[in-house]
Amino acid sequence: MVAIKAWLAGMVAWVTHFAHTSYGGWALFGLSFAESSFFPIPPDPLLMALCAVNPNDALWFATICTVGSVLGGMFGYFIGLKGGRPLLHRWFKSEKVKIVEDYYHRYDVWAVGIAGLTPLPYKVFTIAAGVFAINFPRFVLASVISRGLRFYAEGFMFWFFGPQIQDFIKDYFGWITVAFAVLLVGGFYFIGVMGKKALNKGSQK
Repeated sequence: MVAIKAWLAGMVAWVTHFAHTSYGGWALFGLSFAESSFFPIPPDPLLMALCAVNPNDALWFATICTVGSVLGGMFGYFIGLKGGRPLLHRWFKSEKVKIVEDYYHRYDVWAVGIAGLTPLPYKVFTIAAGVFAINFPRFVLASVISRGLRFYAEGFMFWFFGPQIQDFIKDYFGWITVAFAVLLVGGFYFIGVMGKKALNKGSQK
């Protein structure tokens, strides 16, 4: 677990360095797209780094992040739809698939909204949405709402507070990146634990 956290923290640090390049916006779009379908690192650290460098463009960066994430989620849906359940089981443990399936049975497409607003691994839910053939327009709507709320909330914070938030981020950015790595690990752990409980309940019936 410690090694995983260290690796993720290093990956987050590598991702955020793009904020100090001339192609930070493109990197944000690519990361947002990839994270919704196959890449493990969420785009939030890069989004915050870009917003800290230029708070006046924070809402524009939030737009890039939202569009990239929604399009990536649609790609994840397509992967699930075409690859089917065997592919989902090949990529993720059976308990993770079980808990995601239970979420869809309970909440339908709004399971996507839950994942989009939380540290839960979003790609698991987008691929599963395709596997379980969730209504596609409703899936896209849930993705737009949940990812938009998440990323615009972050962008608005930087746009509204401007230089004040820059000093805070400069002082605590290292801790923030580590926190994102811990939350990411926690999200996968939560799905694993809840999936095992769901499997145990199913075996007892």
